[in-house]
Amino acid sequence: MQAPLSEATPKSMVSKLPDAFVILFFVILLAGVMTYCVPAGQFQNEEVIKTIDGKTVVSNQLKADSFAFSETTNVGVSVFAAGGQTGIMNYAFEGLVSGDKWGSAVGVVAFILIVGGAFGIIMESGAINNGILALISKTRHADYVILPLMFILFSLGGAIFGMGEEAIAFCIVLVPVVIAMGYDAITAVLITYVATQIGFATSWMNPFSVAIAQGIAEVPLLSGHRFRIALWFVFTGIGLFFTLRYAKKIRATPESSLSYVSDAYFRQKQSVIRYQFSGADIAILLLFLVGILWVIWGVTYHQYYIPEIASQFFSLGIAVAALCVITKRMTMNQVSQAFQQGAKDLLPAALIVGMAKGIVLILGGSDPSQASVLNTLLFYASEAIGELGAVFSAVLMFVFQAVFNFFVASGSGQAAITMPLMAPLSDLVGVSRQVAVLAFQLGDGLTNIIIPTSASLIGCLGVARIDWSTWLKFCWKLTLLLLVSAAISIVIAVSTAYA
Repeated sequence: MQAPLSEATPKSMVSKLPDAFVILFFVILLAGVMTYCVPAGQFQNEEVIKTIDGKTVVSNQLKADSFAFSETTNVGVSVFAAGGQTGIMNYAFEGLVSGDKWGSAVGVVAFILIVGGAFGIIMESGAINNGILALISKTRHADYVILPLMFILFSLGGAIFGMGEEAIAFCIVLVPVVIAMGYDAITAVLITYVATQIGFATSWMNPFSVAIAQGIAEVPLLSGHRFRIALWFVFTGIGLFFTLRYAKKIRATPESSLSYVSDAYFRQKQSVIRYQFSGADIAILLLFLVGILWVIWGVTYHQYYIPEIASQFFSLGIAVAALCVITKRMTMNQVSQAFQQGAKDLLPAALIVGMAKGIVLILGGSDPSQASVLNTLLFYASEAIGELGAVFSAVLMFVFQAVFNFFVASGSGQAAITMPLMAPLSDLVGVSRQVAVLAFQLGDGLTNIIIPTSASLIGCLGVARIDWSTWLKFCWKLTLLLLVSAAISIVIAVSTAYA
């Protein structure tokens, strides 16, 4: 979901920054050059048995000190390859069709499109929107209730189903309402967009980040959820405390707000919340809750993986669609259109996943026992940071993900590009793959709060009429606090052997 950028938003900055696909293309070219310059190498695998959440898990990991260069001289990939081989110009197709239904890339691409379509139906039903608006209308005069309640609900939205772009629509409604309550537009962005990104970063079940990253890292889906749930409480608490403290200050001295001048536009307008919350909305929300519990049950007790989870969400979408048709909220054609639109919204992420897999293929594949340039890069990276110790190595992985998010703001896209490198690298530096996934999550999600390459952030700031430079001036303290807290969380995870 996109909203037009206002004149206050940094259009020139956004337009000058290269698109993720442009960055990806030049990374592909760089990978092609590396196949001529960097010698191929290989590792040996070892079987590792671990107990994760009370279950015994057997996995193959890289054996330390087993790296050896290949005796074969580099040939390098061609610009174009025939016969189903991988060349530089073949990366898009070969990446998209690689793998199988159990993982990257074709399985993950299908997962993204199907789950995206299912959520398209759920969001188009209007039940989530109507439920939140009804709650706001009932409690809008109880400030001590509405602000923390909205923050927690939006944080849950980010944690459960990756809410992000949807915050733009809520900003359109909530900005004038929050200003009418005596606060400012910045407060509205805090309780909507910022809350969703805190939930996104500490999620234990988001299908578009955690599930994909764990799948690529070959970590059991939704494993390690207890630590992540604890992080969600802690980080949501930090964000909520910051928001309430700021809101109290603005309520006492409105002129101190950095958006006080631009808020005059909203103060001149009457804010009226219009909604229709019916029994059908209650039924859809209950059905949605049952569906989420079904997914958790399937993963926890039956070890459901990508194919099953995708089918569960698809079934949930069909059930919501049937209820919408029965209650005459949507026609069958509208359901079909909603599914297509939901899948269409996530098509760029699906394409990035496939094309990112093309990088791995050009570098020789992800099999550590087969000679490849990727294995050599892993060896050099591990040599560079391996002497620093597991804790510092994990923190560096987190910092890398945070910086990388500036260039590729898509969570699923970043997972597809970075996790094939970070997961085996974690084996070499003595960090669990679960920690590698956590470093990706925190680095990706928390920096979304401030980076100008996030379309969701720019959209929210646009409808709130807040300049990005103004937002940077305000938000850097909160972002720094969250990033420091994330680094501490990574240290705790490594120290407690989080797996």
